[in-house]
Amino acid sequence: MRTTVTASDGVRLAVRVRGPRKAPTLVCVHGYPDNATLWDDVLRHLPQFRVVTYDVRGAGFSDRPRRQEAYRLDQLAEDLRDVIEATSPDRPVHLLAHDWGSIQVWHAVAGPWLRGKVASFTSISGPPLDHASRWLRSGLRNPRRLPAVLSQLARSGYIGFFQLPGLPELAWRTGVTAALVRRFEPDEPNPVTADAVYGLNLYRANMMRALGRGRTPRRVDVPVQVLAPRADPFVGVPLQTELGRWAKNLRVRCVPGGHWVVRADPGRIAAATAEFVTHIEGGPETRALRRARRDPSGRARFDGRLVVITGAGKGIGRATALEFAREGADLVLADIDPASLSDTADEVRGLGIAVTTRRVDVADGEAMRAFADSVVAECGVPDIVVNNAGVGLAGSVLDTTEEEWRRHLDVNFWGVLHGCRLFAARMVERGEGGHLVNIASMAAYLPNATLPAYSTGKAAVLMLSESLRAELGASGIGVSAVCPGFVATDIVRTTRFAGTDEFEQQRRRRKAQRLFTARDAKPELVAKAVLQAVERDLAVVTPTVEAKAARLLSRWVPGLVRAALRKR
Repeated sequence: MRTTVTASDGVRLAVRVRGPRKAPTLVCVHGYPDNATLWDDVLRHLPQFRVVTYDVRGAGFSDRPRRQEAYRLDQLAEDLRDVIEATSPDRPVHLLAHDWGSIQVWHAVAGPWLRGKVASFTSISGPPLDHASRWLRSGLRNPRRLPAVLSQLARSGYIGFFQLPGLPELAWRTGVTAALVRRFEPDEPNPVTADAVYGLNLYRANMMRALGRGRTPRRVDVPVQVLAPRADPFVGVPLQTELGRWAKNLRVRCVPGGHWVVRADPGRIAAATAEFVTHIEGGPETRALRRARRDPSGRARFDGRLVVITGAGKGIGRATALEFAREGADLVLADIDPASLSDTADEVRGLGIAVTTRRVDVADGEAMRAFADSVVAECGVPDIVVNNAGVGLAGSVLDTTEEEWRRHLDVNFWGVLHGCRLFAARMVERGEGGHLVNIASMAAYLPNATLPAYSTGKAAVLMLSESLRAELGASGIGVSAVCPGFVATDIVRTTRFAGTDEFEQQRRRRKAQRLFTARDAKPELVAKAVLQAVERDLAVVTPTVEAKAARLLSRWVPGLVRAALRKR
């Protein structure tokens, strides 16, 4: 159905209504320099909703007032109110908005215009202007946030150009601006010149007023979901997402794509919107929505996250599982020893946390592939994967057999690589980030004659982690290598000492166990470091004193370290 809604000042707005009459109503508000056709591809994925789209004043088939004052945010909020009252007078609507559409919706839901008329709001690439002003001002005074603020000011340079008289209009009419936009954002086709020219009034009527006054943002009480494109060249992720104080019920989801992700990936936008709207309408809260919550009330740090941990039966793996469980995460635990795995799972369940267990040999590529497939099918894509499973091997290079080398590297390196490749691929496909934690060792940067195979495998894990961190960063996936020193775990009791008989094996294990337990460093120390690595997105973490000292010395006086390690 196509209709016309007359705004409070007499401007006629072109409105279109599609979908089942009794379904929840979704009102979509486009930005600049677009018109309502921006949403066409998204709506093809939303047949379950009654969808209202309209050309905002100055765009598409709506009237184009010439007066700059006609484009102020208060008037745009009244336009939205009039459209909602005309299309859904008896039932609150859900709002989906992009760019300037989001800016005007933020203004409207924070003010008096839409009280009782809105059930939820999904925002894309359009922060509230009062928040933007305050965010920029406070960031300029904060050295830690200054780089993000300077980056945003560089992204927003075009706003100053749009304030100039005549030149922006000329640039649009000659195609210069459109060509520049396509250079940054190839997903935005040629905009209608009239839409672009009249839409300049949005910037001139509102931007300097809002940014200049520095007013405290008004709190928004309706549930809000922010979809923040990571590669948006105009609106950085921090400006879009650091809204916790101003939105009472906020969810933030970083998604792949640029400013016009609505056109480039309509299916993703539609799915995220439908997921949120369905929940607000009484449906279950999915794990993705739980993970996206930004709740300042002090909920558990990892509530809603799905964490996969290998080697979870004992030691660092078990301690890490319990630490994540105490912070609200759901767990998938794997180990080659079913008895110890069951013990860990029982402890986790005692904390009231959902847990799934699998017996897996991480060295078996096919078994790991089946494990990853089953996790995704039954539990969803994990948010965090801790590749912890490992074994010990001591003895010189010449004493270690080829078979011992292969088995050791199959577990300590290939096991980590399997976990990274199989789960990272799913994280990239999902598009909402994640984190990989690989348990390495201080042996990774200490070449020595006692643990050459172990050091080689852990050094490979460390370099793999740093290489993956560079590769996956653009997808919002963090990678951390945790390098402990001497920690009191069972790994020594199962370590093989190459080239020795059984009696000598046991003697060396007892001696090594005394060394590893001398400082009484508990696995819980490493577990806390794992959570810290995820929370702060740290590249390399050294949880113990000796690991920190060894890393420092290996970087600054490597020759001295090598000389000291020549002795067994």
